Amino acid sequence: SLQESKLENLGHLGDANDHDSLGLFQQRPSSGWGTPEQITDPQYSTMAFQKGLKQVDGWQNMPLTDAAQTVQVSAYPDAYAQWEQQAADLVAQHWNS
Repeated sequence: SLQESKLENLGHLGDANDHDSLGLFQQRPSSGWGTPEQITDPQYSTMAFQKGLKQVDGWQNMPLTDAAQTVQVSAYPDAYAQWEQQAADLVAQHWNS
């Protein structure tokens, strides 16, 4: 979600919107991620991303960019890599808290 929204829970952005992407992960109702209300719920959208990630064979051993791209199907798959250290720091700081 660092790449998708800079951790901002985005609603519909009008003409600037990427299709019907919403929320922290810029998930799309039309792609089966959930309703707009669900997608803009941070807990729901995080769990939806994690569920998608766990369905990717070998995700634990993939580079971050490849794992995120497999779940998110971004038009800019290499963009995730720039956030890897910051994401790892956030997880280490908040995991199990």
